[in-house]
Amino acid sequence: MLEASELILNADNSIYHLNLLPEDLSDTIIIVGDQNRVAQVSKHFDIIEVKKEKREFITHTGRLKGKRLTVLSTGIGTDNIDIVLNELDALANIDFDSRKIKKEFKQLKIVRIGTSGAVQKDIPVDSYVLSDYALGFDGVLHFYENEGLCDDEFSKAFVEHTNWSNKKPWPYLVKCDETLRERLRSNRIRYGVTGTNSGFYGPQGRKLRLNLQDDTLNDKITSFKYKDLKITNLEMESSAIYGLSKLLGHQAVSLNCIIANRVLGEFSENPRKTINGLIKYTLDKLTE
Repeated sequence: MLEASELILNADNSIYHLNLLPEDLSDTIIIVGDQNRVAQVSKHFDIIEVKKEKREFITHTGRLKGKRLTVLSTGIGTDNIDIVLNELDALANIDFDSRKIKKEFKQLKIVRIGTSGAVQKDIPVDSYVLSDYALGFDGVLHFYENEGLCDDEFSKAFVEHTNWSNKKPWPYLVKCDETLRERLRSNRIRYGVTGTNSGFYGPQGRKLRLNLQDDTLNDKITSFKYKDLKITNLEMESSAIYGLSKLLGHQAVSLNCIIANRVLGEFSENPRKTINGLIKYTLDKLTE
């Protein structure tokens, strides 16, 4: 039995941070960083059955073309993803009354729709990238037993190429779920390796008033190549989504709106339009 300090529930028996009951959740979940993006997704639903929120976590569950879908805001960063993925799995696979893991496992399909900055010249602003792989600079996965999950050779090559500081977390590479990837693929989508950072400014090579530990890191990221793989874009969630989903047995894919090109110094003139386009694309694919 899971102790009260480990599986934390609210007074109504909902999971602590997400404020959800198991019946509030569908098996297919769209996760977005921005709270306001939840309504951008759910406005396309034919009906909304559940609306709940707590802190930065807003959840709408409804139906589109007869399919039940959940859209949930995670907030920014892999620390929030650690909360969200563990609590989503708890909702699906732990009996809250007995505080025991259910005998029958339920697999979730998790699709991230997020914004991102390209680090290659040939990836234009307002395009879409599906993360075949996520490279985590955040360290979250190292707190879990993950033997055999990550591509250690890729990480070693990256560390050597960038002269990675030993004071930073060891980078880890995790692959997306192939089945869900096939469901979401089309000739409108680009594919690549997404770097997941632990912050927006210094960790992504942005310099305002603070000096960087390595002000050439972004150039090294752009020039890095391992076999036929290049790092295509940077964001702040995908590595933990992929790593924790794989460890927990769920399917996950990260879809990225490219709203900036860091190499060219460009930013989208209408990012909301680009995001709305990816939302519509994703919903169409999930309800085909």
